[in-house]
This record gives sequence, C-alpha cells and structure tokens, in this order.
Amino acid sequence: MSSKQISGGTIHELPSDLKLALERNPKSLEKWESLTPLARNEWVCWTISVKQQKTRDEHVRRVVSELTEGKRRPCCWIGCIHRTDKAISPSIQGILSKRKST
Repeated sequence: MSSKQISGGTIHELPSDLKLALERNPKSLEKWESLTPLARNEWVCWTISVKQQKTRDEHVRRVVSELTEGKRRPCCWIGCIHRTDKAISPSIQGILSKRKST
C-alpha cells in the first residue's frame, strides 16, 4: 500500500484504483496534480459513475492515457452531478431526465 499523497477532487475522494494507476505513471500524475480540484473531481466522478467494473477499469486506463496526451477534462462529460454547492443547470437537467427515461 502506498503512502504517497495525491490530490482528490472537490466532492469526491481519489479512489484507490485510480490512485494506483496514477502512481504507476509519473507523467500522468504530474498532469493530475496540475489540474484544478474541480477538474480532478470531474475525472473521479466520470470514473466512478459507471455501472460495470469493466467500464470502470477502462475509464481508469483512459484517465491515465488522456492526461498524458494533455487532456484536462473528460470528453463529453456533463460534469459531476454530486456537487451540492451549485444548482444543476436546466440543460443538464434535461439530459439527466432523458437518461432516466431510457
């Protein structure tokens, strides 16, 4: 078990599988630490909000590779819906309601 301190997000703590993946790739870890807490939060939320472990594993791999490629936010991600410090915008509410009805 590693004791290295790695920054989390604004709402979400850094999950152990993502932490381990970042620790194994110093370049992605450096990029991770250069992100704002809100951007880190979006990556964590994007990673943990999936239903299947297979998808989560793929998201963890993509966080590492996409950070290394220079991406700073997850592509096409609507943002963390778990934030309680701001209201969900009407456009995001529309997207979420469509997801629930399918």
